[in-house]
Amino acid sequence: MGDETTAVSTAEMATRVAAGATAVSWRRGAGFAGAAIGVLAAGAAAGVALERLTVGRGVRRKARLALDAEGPYGTLRGTPGTAVADDGTEIYYEVEEMRENAAAPSPRRKRRFGRRAPTPVTMIFSHGYCLAQDSWHFQRSALPGVVRTVYWDQRCHGRSARGCAQADGEAISIDQLGRDLKTVIDATAPEGPLVLVGHSMGGMTMMALAAQYPDLIRERVIGAAFISTSAGRLGEVSFGLPVVGVNAVRRVLPGLLKALGWQADLVERGRRATADLFAGLIKRYSFGSKDVDPGVARFAERLIEATPIDVVAEFYPAFIAHDKAAALPHFDGLPVLVLAGDKDLITPMEHSEAIAELLPGAELVILEEAGHLVILEHPEVVNGHLTELLIRSVDGVGDRARRGVTG
Repeated sequence: MGDETTAVSTAEMATRVAAGATAVSWRRGAGFAGAAIGVLAAGAAAGVALERLTVGRGVRRKARLALDAEGPYGTLRGTPGTAVADDGTEIYYEVEEMRENAAAPSPRRKRRFGRRAPTPVTMIFSHGYCLAQDSWHFQRSALPGVVRTVYWDQRCHGRSARGCAQADGEAISIDQLGRDLKTVIDATAPEGPLVLVGHSMGGMTMMALAAQYPDLIRERVIGAAFISTSAGRLGEVSFGLPVVGVNAVRRVLPGLLKALGWQADLVERGRRATADLFAGLIKRYSFGSKDVDPGVARFAERLIEATPIDVVAEFYPAFIAHDKAAALPHFDGLPVLVLAGDKDLITPMEHSEAIAELLPGAELVILEEAGHLVILEHPEVVNGHLTELLIRSVDGVGDRARRGVTG
């Protein structure tokens, strides 16, 4: 299992996406394009082929069901709640409180935190496009009792409702996501220090929060982590395609997405029917290493399968318009982690390097053999850096207080 994937080349995929419904019947074309767009869009996540395509579909289906039944991924739950965004959209979140009577820390945790109790801080995790809060499975499994945490589903994703403004015809924007994050903060952590963590679209959401609420960042945020994300210029990303292929995709994608959004039911059936065909290509856009756990890969695949194609379609233009480089200096002077994989084809590591250039004091970490879903692919390394960020953030609270900053 694991590495054995389809022989469909990236260039061929780009050509067939560009051709759209003219290359095949609309029914097959819609399914093909729906799956491909889920891969090519800016926060795509999916899994890996479970067997060679020569294996029967029934066998592959049974293998997927076995992984779904046995895998623990996405099963961790906190105390649920709902916040109402400025347009009336219900945003779902879960809170995990820091345990006052937690069991004695492990030797490793003692080395990290010493004998003092961690400062009461709330870490808020914002997930990426086509994902949900469950994508933080490995991070939330490592943090119970150590720090108060909040995980939330961005609008139209996971357990959150579809956007009310979008139902009324308003285009989704990264600024709207920033306001949604403010709503979640107001509901779950109306006071006290904050550490913000965002993956892909989640990092962009944090930038939008800073652009609209700079006082909040200055007064309450004590640390931030930008993981596999970008401050802008996503329209220039090649997705690892040759020039001809990427130009074709850029030319037809906006119109094709709109058409797919109108045919959501048909496309969803096509996505399910063609899931096996794209498993190898999808793995390429999710992971950078060759030994990804099949259970983890299947978990990622389920996350993207749960994102409706019309949501994929309505969010895509927001990434092309995204430009929040001017908001990053609001995080300057704070402990900041900027982390990316060296094989990320969705938000290439150069985008993280650009963020770090705008935040000279940030810790820049580029992980080898890592793709876009680094939080699932290399969780122990990511968790280690997040823990160190938490320590630096807590240690910096006293310094901020001495500078007259409250919160």
